[in-house]
Parts: sequence; C-alpha cells; structure tokens
Amino acid sequence: MPGKKSMGGKRKGESKMRKYKNGGQLETVVCNCCGKKIIVSEGIAREGVISINHAWDFFSEKDGEIHHFDLCETCYDALISEFKIPVEVEEQLEYL
Repeated sequence: MPGKKSMGGKRKGESKMRKYKNGGQLETVVCNCCGKKIIVSEGIAREGVISINHAWDFFSEKDGEIHHFDLCETCYDALISEFKIPVEVEEQLEYL
C-alpha cells in the first residue's frame, strides 16, 4: 500500500519507540507524543506508560493497517483531558 514503510525485519515499534535486547528483553521505550525516554529496568517500564496496538478494520480508511504507539502518563493525561466523554476508570483490585 502507498505510504507504508517496511519494518525491515524489526519487531513492531522497534524503529523508534521501543528497542529490545538480543534476548527479546525490553530495553527502551519512548513516548511517541513528547519523545520522553521512559525508565526501563530489567525489561520492565518503571514509569507510567500506555501502549496502544490497534488493528484497523474494514470500515476504516486505515483498513489493513496496525498502529503501535506508546504515551507517557503526562501525555496520556493531556490527551484524555480533551475528551468530551471522560474515560471510564475502575479500581484494580488485584495487582499482578
């Protein structure tokens, strides 16, 4: 499709926002909105970050595309503060 970029054998999102060590362990996460580098230790993001992986479907102009991005907590908060209908929030009762 026009405008699509080949990943060249890389893992999803590895080109800029995520990097993995040879063993597949997460090494780097970068916010797609502000460019902030998220602290990662032992393969785990140590700051608030939301990862979106969305496959667009038939009724979308983006049909056949899968979008991947990460947002730091600050950018997420700024984004949802603009919503006309607020995000539904529920308390997580069990922590992993």
